[in-house]
Amino acid sequence: MILHGYFRSTSSWRVRIALNLKGISYRDAFRHLRKKEHRTPDFLKINPQGLVPVLELDDSRILTQSLAICEYLDEIIEDPPLLPDNTYLRARARAFAQVIACDIHPVQNLRVLNRLRELGHDEETVTEWARDVIEMGLDAGEALLRPESESRYCFGDTPGLAELCLVPQLGNARRFNAELRWPRLLAIEALCRALPSFEAAAPENQSDADT
Repeated sequence: MILHGYFRSTSSWRVRIALNLKGISYRDAFRHLRKKEHRTPDFLKINPQGLVPVLELDDSRILTQSLAICEYLDEIIEDPPLLPDNTYLRARARAFAQVIACDIHPVQNLRVLNRLRELGHDEETVTEWARDVIEMGLDAGEALLRPESESRYCFGDTPGLAELCLVPQLGNARRFNAELRWPRLLAIEALCRALPSFEAAAPENQSDADT
């Protein structure tokens, strides 16, 4: 498999974790977002959205959108599972992941931030807006986990889809100098970052990492 991504892309980071957890070997095809390598004609043929990540399967078929990719990987390789056995908890884990992937993360997307700059907002205003969205969103995320406060991870005793989204989003929280006021989320992050599959996926450990 070939993963088209970028070291700092949190959605690419999610897929790297999933691939590592599943023990799937893959090759990186890095697309430097600040150099607009995701907008080149060759990449737009792969993904007309011009977004990463893209997972190119062994037979050259293409998958886009990080959560869809992660669930695909979960279906082709069952162990370790990324979602709980319990139907209700599976729905809650998906909802938690979507809080991050659909509601929090898009505001820190480079395309969105650049558009704000083009509209005349200064860097402080752009950063503050992104930070506010992160803090409000993760406040809700912390509250959403209260019913599962006895579990080791978000929705059980092993990391899964929720953690694939949470750990990269907390990385973004630090980038935007958010107030880290979520003890439950931070405790789960610490457990995850101690695992080789998560640590190997971290941005600073990618060969395309830069400042």
